[in-house]
Amino acid sequence: MESNYHTLKRSDNQLLVITHLSQMLTYITGFGGLIVPLIIWATQKDRVDGMDDHGKAIINFQLSMIIYFFLSIILIPVFFIGLLPLMLVCVLSFVMPIINAIKASNGELPSYPLSLSFIS
Repeated sequence: MESNYHTLKRSDNQLLVITHLSQMLTYITGFGGLIVPLIIWATQKDRVDGMDDHGKAIINFQLSMIIYFFLSIILIPVFFIGLLPLMLVCVLSFVMPIINAIKASNGELPSYPLSLSFIS
């Protein structure tokens, strides 16, 4: 008798919420906002229903914010043009994980604005 145990995915909205909120580690420790969600996604994407979609959205968002952050820093010496985008990146990086954690707890798919698609 063959078991389907390994092919079944469990529903775990709490882990999805934790994955979204783990992006906030950057504000607490200075790093980890990309590493921790990446580890959770890589280890749980085959076990948790929806983790693959949420994880890809988080990784794409984090990589995009890192790129936007460095581009903003580069533009600061040019008449302080980079200050406005830098503030936008900081606000989005703080607010969007919270909004998407709430969406994940309600069983909705995440939506991160300005995300470039690195992983599809």
